[in-house]
Amino acid sequence: MENQDYTLAYSPCPNDTFLFYNLIHKELFPFGRVKEELHDVEVLNQSAASGKYDFTKLSYFAIFHLLDKYRLLYSGSALGRGCGPLIVKKKGKSTGDLKNQKILVPGLWTTANLLLHTYLDSRLEPVPVRYDLIMGKILSGEYDYGVIIHEERFTFEDRGLEKVEDLGDFWEGLTGLPIPLGAIAAKNTLNRDLQMSFSSTLAKSLEMAYANPGEARSYIIENAQEKDETVVQKHIDLYVNQFTADIGEEGKRAVETLYDKALSLGLVKTKTKELFV
Repeated sequence: MENQDYTLAYSPCPNDTFLFYNLIHKELFPFGRVKEELHDVEVLNQSAASGKYDFTKLSYFAIFHLLDKYRLLYSGSALGRGCGPLIVKKKGKSTGDLKNQKILVPGLWTTANLLLHTYLDSRLEPVPVRYDLIMGKILSGEYDYGVIIHEERFTFEDRGLEKVEDLGDFWEGLTGLPIPLGAIAAKNTLNRDLQMSFSSTLAKSLEMAYANPGEARSYIIENAQEKDETVVQKHIDLYVNQFTADIGEEGKRAVETLYDKALSLGLVKTKTKELFV
């Protein structure tokens, strides 16, 4: 197979930059050069609708809409326990019935939005806002509730917010399974050997990151929304785990269960048997 350039997009969050640092900067992919772009996760989700990138980070909810264009890789997932999105409100504000409320979400195709729909049986009006703007809109009184993700879960209490519900705990209690948040996907038009090679190269990149975690530190901090090194490390420790190296059978069951939930709520219309490359 002739070497060529491939496009890759992922988020600037520490778990992604930790994961991809060596793949990009050591040029590990044997089939050619990989050119990266970094964008907010919902920008990635919507960009994938046009098949913009060869390889891309996506919310699991997004991939369920895009199986005509992408399939999931076995490496690279943000999937685990105790790492779910949080519904938050301003400290001291009484909690009313969340159903039929306007609630801020970090994107309509984010897994956070799917989990919120699952929790409220789709009885809500989701309002999409870039994830790092949600807390400010609640603190200003513009909205009463929002769902936060990424490093916000480590800083929301210091900002004056409090948790209403942990959607990860809700999911784990409902299913007994870890929560699938985001994954790396490859375009269906790519050769399967190439797709599988990228997945194994990604696992190698992660292995190298663990072997020498300090090497990527400046790259990670440079791109992170929250620059505090303690928060950055907490982010990596929470969202990078054994499922990131290889999703495994339990991880695949969790993804399939989430997919079935999206179908049962009518949020995804067509069932596709094959989710993975």
